[in-house]
Amino acid sequence: MNTFCVLHYYRKFIRHVSYRKYCSASKFKDKNSIEKIRNIGILAHIDAGKTTTTERMLFYSGTIRSMGEVHHGNTVTDYMEQERQRGITITSAAVSFPWKDHQINLIDTPGHIDFTMEVEQSLAVLDGAVVVLDASAGVEAQTLTVWRQADGHRVPRILYLNKMDRTDSDVSICLNSIRDKLRVEPLLLHLPIRQEDKLIGLVDLNTLEEIIWTQGRGQHYNRRKLTEKDGQKWEKSMSLHRELIDNLSSIDDQLAEAIIQQETLENIENKLVEEALRRSTLDMKAFPILCGSSYKNIGVQTLMDAVTSYLPSPLDCNTAYQCFESDLSARAFKVQHDDQRGVLTFLRLYSGEITKGQKIYNVARDKTEQTGYLYVALADEYKPVEKVTQGNIAVVSSLKSTMTGDLVTTSAAAATRARTALTAQLRQPARADALLTPAARHKLPLDADHTPEDIADVLLGIGTTIPEPVFFCSVEPPSAGQAQALESALAELAREDPSLRVDADHDTGQLLLAGMGELHLEVIKERIVREYGIEVELGPPQISYREALVGGARVAHAVDRKVGGARQLVNLTMSAKHVKGVPQDKVLKLDKSAESASNLSHAHPRYLTAVRAGLNAALRHGPRLGCPLVDVQVTLHWLEVGRGTADSAVSAAAAHCLRKVFGEAGSVLLEPVMRLALVVPESHAARVMADLARRRADLRDVQLRHGNKVVECVAPLSELVGYSSALRTLSSGLATFTMELLSYREVPPQYEQQAVTNITGF
Repeated sequence: MNTFCVLHYYRKFIRHVSYRKYCSASKFKDKNSIEKIRNIGILAHIDAGKTTTTERMLFYSGTIRSMGEVHHGNTVTDYMEQERQRGITITSAAVSFPWKDHQINLIDTPGHIDFTMEVEQSLAVLDGAVVVLDASAGVEAQTLTVWRQADGHRVPRILYLNKMDRTDSDVSICLNSIRDKLRVEPLLLHLPIRQEDKLIGLVDLNTLEEIIWTQGRGQHYNRRKLTEKDGQKWEKSMSLHRELIDNLSSIDDQLAEAIIQQETLENIENKLVEEALRRSTLDMKAFPILCGSSYKNIGVQTLMDAVTSYLPSPLDCNTAYQCFESDLSARAFKVQHDDQRGVLTFLRLYSGEITKGQKIYNVARDKTEQTGYLYVALADEYKPVEKVTQGNIAVVSSLKSTMTGDLVTTSAAAATRARTALTAQLRQPARADALLTPAARHKLPLDADHTPEDIADVLLGIGTTIPEPVFFCSVEPPSAGQAQALESALAELAREDPSLRVDADHDTGQLLLAGMGELHLEVIKERIVREYGIEVELGPPQISYREALVGGARVAHAVDRKVGGARQLVNLTMSAKHVKGVPQDKVLKLDKSAESASNLSHAHPRYLTAVRAGLNAALRHGPRLGCPLVDVQVTLHWLEVGRGTADSAVSAAAAHCLRKVFGEAGSVLLEPVMRLALVVPESHAARVMADLARRRADLRDVQLRHGNKVVECVAPLSELVGYSSALRTLSSGLATFTMELLSYREVPPQYEQQAVTNITGF
């Protein structure tokens, strides 16, 4: 018994020490070590198996000693109470683990569309990603969304066909789905092996090896080289092997040259194929496809091998941050409040290193902050370390101003040096095209020539694009005494989740919550109750309508009055017009005509900031029904401000002037329109389709898949409130659906009165 206790203590001690050493990143000091790091995310449609796959990775790497299950509510990355109760991922979780002399820093992201902001935050700092598909369903609605988000950040990806143990799984259908919906070239690397309709292993189509998982929890598997004696299995594998090399050679020139020299597709070295696969994946010319069943413990080790073989290291990407050289550069991608540790900020380090208690400079907010403790994360557990180096993910405490998307560095001088170096690189057009991702390009103004300085500011300041909320509701504390506690709780939650908007209704004084969906608001309520102990009441969810201008107008406005013995003098002229898709930071434009430019060049920056504040206040209430205005560009033509005039007077004058402008221009009412995807058994399809017709749905596509109808349509959100309950009733609980915001559209005249009733209540 004593011997057992000593051995158990020794094993626990060794495991703890090795983990601390590994994650402190002290060994990743040279270039060769950084090449062994992989910063990846797991992306997928809801219920495709992201969290189960992550749990297996942690188990097989030796980081955890037993595997949890989503349906048992005991997984590492789904650590929130709501996640374990609902069986879904709500917040992204970061974990680090070793695999075959590599370190994998992995972020498990939500699949539900209501939490798409968590995915967007994570993608901005990832080097690569694993996209998990349900092998029986192929590419689904949310898969398309996360794929487009990954394209925006140019994140190389591999695809993993999960749930291959299901009888209705089909590799060929998945490949066709990937080609048709994602418009990319898939490279199939695995062929499933079944015995008596049971998945037992895979064939590696590169090495032509059979991999069979033995009994147990999936730790043990045997590899065997296929030969001609394997008959039909050999023939099929050889055919797919030749097809893989043929497809790869048409993409990769180096492999094509090797084939030309050998004059045959046979006997191509595995190493050459591996290198070609890596180059094609990094350039996003093709995407490796792997198979497995995470729940049945098959294929996870080969997936981790593919992550280390094909996805990029920190040295293969993030070239924009090389301008910092040895100085620290890190991006905040998650803010979390911890009961014991306070505010925790997750940082992805691109260059340099960060130490415990170090001072850092926030480039976006022009502030210097003092960090507190330094940690590495294993979901909701944090291991204190002294230092974290380039390429890793660090968690720091005590930052008060840093928000999601902010870039931090060593000092203001380091930021200036980096900006100067980056601007010099961007003077080369080819270099600018290489550095500007679609997500960064979206931040640039639409109607202006972009200088290298503008592009450098965008690359160094770019954060995440926050989607517009589509639902809002009122929130009330149980008593007046808890109002202050509620406001503090909402402020913390809004800092954690930028897609949650908290505002006060100026007419009623109520606090309003705006979010991405009914589930989003429901989860926020549960968090307030559970984590902050405040029994809040939420009002009924309401649709977040918008307004858009139908014309243009120009108004001159003057204010000249005495307030408290001081003369307040403001004279300004402003105009507004409808501009589709104008970026938030380009809504206000200065008139560049000779007369106006001469006047505005003398305007103090303080007063221009006050004008912007007045503009933001005016945009919150449109002229028609008081809904926020969108797609508006405002031009400031003239601004005179008397000496001693308060900034608040300038803001109020600008807001009053713009309300006149908007009133003269006129506006129309816009409603959110959702992209809806349903999977319905054929036996219930007719009733569901008839119900969709009553909900003003516009059918886009109907397909048959394994006895179910997959319906894709577009419908107004006002017709989909409470749709989950209605669909459950219509389909006897057998149908599922997902929806995401497509756009805002003008409300048809015949439905306008109903929209007015929804907004005003009468």
